[in-house]
Amino acid sequence: MVLRILLPLALLTLQGCAFAPGSHIETSGWNPDYEAPPEEDFSHLVNVSRIGPANLRQAIVAEIPSPPEEILLEDSDFQYRIGIGDVLQVTVWDHPELTIPAGSERSSQESGNVVNENGDIYYPYIGYVNVAGKTTQQVREEVADRLSDFLEAPQVDVSVAAFRSQRIYVSGAVETPGVYPLTNIPTRLVDAISQAGGLDENGDWRHVVLTRDGRDYSLSLKDVLEKGNKQHNVLLQSGDVINVPLGNDRKVFVLGEVASTQTLPMGRNGLTLAEAISNVGGLNERQSDATGVFVVRRSEQAGPDSEHLIDLYQLNLKDATAMVVADSFTLNNRDLVYVTAAPLARWNRVISLLVPSFSALFLGDSAVNLTE
Repeated sequence: MVLRILLPLALLTLQGCAFAPGSHIETSGWNPDYEAPPEEDFSHLVNVSRIGPANLRQAIVAEIPSPPEEILLEDSDFQYRIGIGDVLQVTVWDHPELTIPAGSERSSQESGNVVNENGDIYYPYIGYVNVAGKTTQQVREEVADRLSDFLEAPQVDVSVAAFRSQRIYVSGAVETPGVYPLTNIPTRLVDAISQAGGLDENGDWRHVVLTRDGRDYSLSLKDVLEKGNKQHNVLLQSGDVINVPLGNDRKVFVLGEVASTQTLPMGRNGLTLAEAISNVGGLNERQSDATGVFVVRRSEQAGPDSEHLIDLYQLNLKDATAMVVADSFTLNNRDLVYVTAAPLARWNRVISLLVPSFSALFLGDSAVNLTE
């Protein structure tokens, strides 16, 4: 009876991998000519890095890189240009009949000069003046020059009574999304968010998206407010779209030998590798290989013709103090955290499939002996 048990066990041990758990589709019975495709080697597409104290600065990828130079403008670079729909207030000192022709009861917006669809305003004595694309200083000089043919040394002042031609759009997780006018006062990212009532509770302030001329730029409002990083507080231009995404829309996936495999929302403050492992209950101490904690990330250079598609980071958590390193490694959207199984755990899974068969065989022989 012992030989009857040990002999099949020895044979099955040699072929244990064939009985390992996993998905399988049998195709030979359907098409005898079918040949399984050869396994492809993807190793040349993967860039592997180890996460450790010696190279932590190189292994950690910055959450949000600095914005490109072309959008880093100073306030001194900004000049409001008059556009169609704006209302101008033209004042000629000592000539109230020109300044307020309809009486003092009307506001500046009501009594001002609206820029028409041709970019012109009409003014007494001088007729139409093209103002679109010009600054108030340029318009003042032109009006004064043309009025000098009718008035002696006219003193002219030009201001914008209503800003209607230039606007920005704020959408997403803010209190009051909408369209907001640009004025002659430079408007930056923080100003636009404040005009929109501030961030919603679930707004991801680390990945605010600025869309300008069909191109997206990722900005971190958190870096501006918490770290004083002025680079992300960019100067806005007409037509800019500011979108604050929901933090729950950004996720990471934790799989493998952990207490509970889950999809974790990153929230407004993001997740570190240590937080992700902790949130799923930690490593499975009996089944996991603590030396094989991996972060799989799509490469920023990934594309149809790219030879580098995946960044793979490995962390050895055999020493629990390495969790300090893990807490410094910031995860990106759609990262996959995978904890491998220990070799013994993989073997135990094969044995767990075989034990019921041998138990039945042993009990069957015992039952035969008892009947004899």
